[in-house]
Amino acid sequence: MANRLARAARAPITSALLIVNVLIWLGQISPLGYLFTNQFFFAPLLAAIEPWRMLTAGFVHDWSGPMHILFNSYAIWIFGRALEPLLGTLRFLILYLTSIVGGSLAVMWLSDPQIPVVGASGALFGLMGAYFVVIRSLGGNASQIFILVGINFALGLFVPGISWEGHLGGLITGLVIAGIYAATRKPNQKLLQASGIAAVW
Repeated sequence: MANRLARAARAPITSALLIVNVLIWLGQISPLGYLFTNQFFFAPLLAAIEPWRMLTAGFVHDWSGPMHILFNSYAIWIFGRALEPLLGTLRFLILYLTSIVGGSLAVMWLSDPQIPVVGASGALFGLMGAYFVVIRSLGGNASQIFILVGINFALGLFVPGISWEGHLGGLITGLVIAGIYAATRKPNQKLLQASGIAAVW
């Protein structure tokens, strides 16, 4: 138990994000659940009038069963614990939130404008993409994460009800953000790093 608490303490943003996701999902399955889902989901048709949904959609999940949020939460916990101590809390939070929006942006460009999407999968693919870049930048073997990303992305192409567009957008965003981090690691490059992130947004 002490070891688990210590690991959670090294990844406070990861823990906080997962708690928020679970609390919102519990709200979704409550008698007033439609208020959560209807206010947070994203559909491309709504982007112009309610653009905040491009972010809030990453905090709601399938309310018909727990598998969606359980899988996302477990995977985010795994990659979050690995990345957050390396990147720092602020950079990790920026990576996570930007990947959600990147996923929504790809949905807006590539999917049916009337079909709503929910879930933190864009953020998850962003974390996986970032982990790939971090491993490569540290000189490690990234073949396993490459295969993992490939398998999970392929599932989105063949399994109905999964937004491969959101996965693609989150993945590209994570690769880009982590690439900026890797290229601006020196203390005197903080302004350049901030400028790069601002350019992505």
